[in-house]
Amino acid sequence: MNQTPKAPANPYAVLAAAIVLPGTGHVLNRQPFRGLIFLFFMLLLGGFTLKTAAPDVSLVGKFAGGIFVYALSILDAYKTARVRAEVWRHRHGQAQA
Repeated sequence: MNQTPKAPANPYAVLAAAIVLPGTGHVLNRQPFRGLIFLFFMLLLGGFTLKTAAPDVSLVGKFAGGIFVYALSILDAYKTARVRAEVWRHRHGQAQA
C-alpha cells in the first residue's frame, strides 16, 4: 500500500504556538529536542543578563538575553514549518492555497 504521509503542521499554527509558549512550535514541528535546547538557552541567557544588568535597567533590559533567544526560537520554528509545508506540497503535487 502506498499511503500519503501525514501533512506537516500549518506554519501559522506553529507560529502562534511558538509565540504563546516557548518550545511548543518546535514540538509541533516534531523537533522536541531542538525546542528544549532553545528553552535552555533562553533561561540561561535570561538569567545571565538578569544577574549582570545594572540595577537601574528596565525589566526588558534585565531579561534581554532570554528575549533575544525567544525571538530566534519563534523565527526558527516558523521557518522550519514553512519549509516543511512547501516541500510536502511540492512532493505531493498540491497547489498552493
